[in-house]
Amino acid sequence: MIAHVMDAASALAPDRISVVIGDHAPEVGEFARSIDKKAAIAVQSPPQGTGHAVMQALPALEGFSGAAIILYADTPLVTPATLGALVNEIGNGAAVAVLGFTPPEPGAYGRLKRDETGALAAIVEAKDASADELKITLCNSGVMAIDAAFLQARLKDIENKNAKKEYYLTDIVALARKDGKTCAVIEASADEVLGVNSRVELAEAEAIFQNRMRKAAMENGATLADPSTVYFSWDTKIGKDVIVGQNVVFGPGVTIDDNAEIKPFSHLEGANVAAKASAGPFARLRPGANLKTGAKVGNFVEIKKAIIGEGAKVSHLTYIGDAEIGDDANIGAGTITCNYDGYNKYKTVIGKGAFIGSNSSLVAPVTIGDGAYVGSGSVVTKDVAPGDLAVARGRQTAIKGWAARFHKSQKSSKK
Repeated sequence: MIAHVMDAASALAPDRISVVIGDHAPEVGEFARSIDKKAAIAVQSPPQGTGHAVMQALPALEGFSGAAIILYADTPLVTPATLGALVNEIGNGAAVAVLGFTPPEPGAYGRLKRDETGALAAIVEAKDASADELKITLCNSGVMAIDAAFLQARLKDIENKNAKKEYYLTDIVALARKDGKTCAVIEASADEVLGVNSRVELAEAEAIFQNRMRKAAMENGATLADPSTVYFSWDTKIGKDVIVGQNVVFGPGVTIDDNAEIKPFSHLEGANVAAKASAGPFARLRPGANLKTGAKVGNFVEIKKAIIGEGAKVSHLTYIGDAEIGDDANIGAGTITCNYDGYNKYKTVIGKGAFIGSNSSLVAPVTIGDGAYVGSGSVVTKDVAPGDLAVARGRQTAIKGWAARFHKSQKSSKK
C-alpha cells in the first residue's frame, strides 16, 4: 500500500519525501527506501496521533517552501490528479486544503463545515457535532495539503488536550482560521479515499485498483482479451498495441513495450518484454528476465535473470536462468541451464544463431559459440566453439531380440 501512495506522490515530482513509521516495523522504512532512495525515514515512537506523526517528519521540511502533502499508507487509492488539485489550492493562497468525500453513510467520519463562501470553516468530529452538523454529508478523508511555511510555524501549537492525549492534525484548520487564513476543500470519490483497515477492505481496494489499471491499459491502446482475469501491480507499464491474453498476472517491476504479446496463463515479475516479443501461454518470467525485440518464449518456459536476444526462440518446456541468449538462437524443448551448484549461481552464454537440441543440460559456467549446435540429449560441461557441433551423451547400442525375449519372459512369469 505504501508503494501505491509513494507512486502517486512521485507523479508530482516532489522536492522531497518523508515516510513516518513505527519503531516496531523498520522493514516498512527499508521498503520505502527501495522505492525512493532519497526518502527520509522518520520514526514515531510511541504513536500519539496524526499531528504527532507529522511533527516527526518536520525536520525533512527544513528550508522547503511550497505545498506539503500529508498522505496515509492505508489510503492507497488517491490519484496524482487529486493531489495536484490540492497543491493548486495552496498555490492559489490557501494555507490548508483538505480532501473530502461523500460516503453513503457518513457515520463516525469527521464533517467538513464550509462557510458562506464555500471555504472550509472547520473539521467537526462526529462525536462533537451538533444535530445540524451531523446532517453534513461531506466528510474528512484525512488527506490534506498544507503550506509548508505555515505548517512549520504552527504545527507546534497543536495540543493534546483530549481523551486520547493525542495531537490531531485536523486542528491545523482551526489554527489557520484563527490566523485569518483561507482553508479549501477538494472533493474526491469515496472509492479514491477508501481506507484499508481489514482484509475485507484490502480486497475491496484491490478490486478498485485492478479495474483502474485495466481501464487505463485499454485506453492507452492495449488489448485485454478478458480484462477481469488480468491482474496488474502498482508499477506495471503496458505499451500501445500490446495484446494480453486471459489469466495473466503482472507482479512488480514489469514493462511491456509496444506491439508485444503476453499469451494466456502467464506470470511475470521484474521482467521486460520488448516490442514484438511474445511470452506464453503458461510462461513464467521471473526477475531479471529481459526479452529483446521479436524474442519468443513459449508454453511452460521459465526465464530468470536472463537476456533473450532479438528473434531468439525458447519455445517450450525449458528453464533458462542466469543466461544470455544471442540473437536468433533456438533453444529446444526440455533444455535446462544448470546454473546452481547448491552454493553459487553461474552464467550460461549462448551465441547468435546457435541451436540447442531438445532435452539438453548446459552446466554453467559454459559458453556456446555463435552458430554452434548442441545435439539433443547432451549434457554440456565444456565450452563449444563457434560453428562446432557438441554431442555429449552415451553412444547408442542395440541388442538384437532383447525386447521380444523380455516381453515373453515377463508374460510367462505373470501367468
